[in-house]
Amino acid sequence: MDLVTNSLANIDNWYWGIWHPSIFTHLLYTLVLTQITIVSVTLYLHRHSAHRALELHSVLQHFFRFWLWLTTGQGTKSWTAIHRKHHAMTDIEGDPHSPVIFGIKAILFTGVELYRASDTQEVRDKYGKGTPEDWIERNLYSRFTFGGVASMLLINVLLFGPMGLTIWAIQMMWIPVMAAGIINGIGHHTGYRNFECCDSSKNVIPWAIFIGGEELHNNHHTYPNSAKLSVKPWEFDIGWAWIKFFQFFRLAKPLSTGPIARPVPGRSVVDIDMAWALMNDRFAVMANYAQKVIAPHVLDEYRLADKATRKLYKRAQKLLRKDEGLVDVAGRERIIELTKSSPILKTIYELKLQLLDIWAKRSGNAEEMVKAVRQWCVDAESSGVLALQEFSDELKSYTLPAPSQVI
Repeated sequence: MDLVTNSLANIDNWYWGIWHPSIFTHLLYTLVLTQITIVSVTLYLHRHSAHRALELHSVLQHFFRFWLWLTTGQGTKSWTAIHRKHHAMTDIEGDPHSPVIFGIKAILFTGVELYRASDTQEVRDKYGKGTPEDWIERNLYSRFTFGGVASMLLINVLLFGPMGLTIWAIQMMWIPVMAAGIINGIGHHTGYRNFECCDSSKNVIPWAIFIGGEELHNNHHTYPNSAKLSVKPWEFDIGWAWIKFFQFFRLAKPLSTGPIARPVPGRSVVDIDMAWALMNDRFAVMANYAQKVIAPHVLDEYRLADKATRKLYKRAQKLLRKDEGLVDVAGRERIIELTKSSPILKTIYELKLQLLDIWAKRSGNAEEMVKAVRQWCVDAESSGVLALQEFSDELKSYTLPAPSQVI
């Protein structure tokens, strides 16, 4: 009888896996594993492979590749190619996963299917250059795509029994929900914008640490080659924290950190260095223009307007700072009304367009850029608008940064 009882007890023990942790340990184990996957995606696939913003030690690269094979089955070449295509065709026809094209529901609920549909040989050949093609890639990762996730399933079931199935399911859903859904979907649908880059990208929330910093999507689309995604003091990029951690052990080296041109106190000259500095940081310059020139004058006009016309100035700041390519017909009509009602706003808006025109038409010719920026400063200083005069002085203080500033 004791033998039977012991046998049943052993079977029961094996049924629930070889590890019998508490519920809290189950949760912690799941959280740790999903975060390793997020770190692997944001550091290796995204910042290193797709954008070359980060160098990683070969040991770290091989670990990330192996882990992603276990937890996603996604190959480096496929992921890199699809993401590069997304940046090349953001929010226009051909974007593999834009809610502007497919709708937010499609991205949230069928994001994985959209990824698979985009994973063609043509896309991999065109956008997947520079990704690993070594022996282990050819003979294991690419050849046995689902071998890794099947192995992960087996490991979890052996450790936890039936509970391992739930843990594995959460692991498998983590990237489709967080990346394919929240980042690719909500990140182009809802949120705030620090910069008016020419797409619909938005920052989701400042502290979404479970998405590896990828929630700072507008920052990333503005400076795609930056290893650091946070810009504002309140924004936290946990991926950057991991980069600094690995950098301490000489396993990682950031190659670019986004906006790097800064005003130099006492400098007041329009030259080639100044023109290229503005070109390098044009989105940050336009964000400053919106904050220091557009916003205060919209507020002044709102305060001076009577009740009948105040409605016209509501949301005017957001509209006047918006990228011209994202302004719809109704928005353009509203801008015409705004500039007709206020000569100052008309001047400010026209000079904004002139500044954008310098980058659009003269960015390849340094001498033309210098001449155009110099004329813009003359126009701003003769406008009679104090904020424009002060902004012109700020522009003249910009110069190219020293290489040592990129850390």
